[in-house]
Amino acid sequence: DLSVRGTLAGLLGQLPMLRRDDAAPVGELRIEGDAELARRLRKLADRFDPDWDAPFTDVFGDVLGVQIANAVRAALRGAREAGRELAGSTAEFLTEESRDLVPRAELDAFNDDVDVLHDDVERLAARISRLRVGAGR
Repeated sequence: DLSVRGTLAGLLGQLPMLRRDDAAPVGELRIEGDAELARRLRKLADRFDPDWDAPFTDVFGDVLGVQIANAVRAALRGAREAGRELAGSTAEFLTEESRDLVPRAELDAFNDDVDVLHDDVERLAARISRLRVGAGR
């Protein structure tokens, strides 16, 4: 069994024509299940490199088809960049400007404070229990 879940950006980012090795990953992919099957599928996907220009050259000819394929490829990359910038701007607006969402660092600090408070309460409960036992003698 193998389950692959992801955002559209994460899935599109895996396509060879859209993948950029120098860029940070965009979106998210979550793969669960048989690790060996996932490795085999990844090898197949890495070797999958069809001639993306062929459909365009078949219809428009060698010169115009290659130019159209390059334009489509550039448009898809541009759309990916625009999507990345939109997602970043939206996240920044929601966390910093409108405060509708809590920034990750603030949430982590709150969770750390809750953990410290939890530990303090447990220590206090243990101390009270020891005092009750000592007073009951």
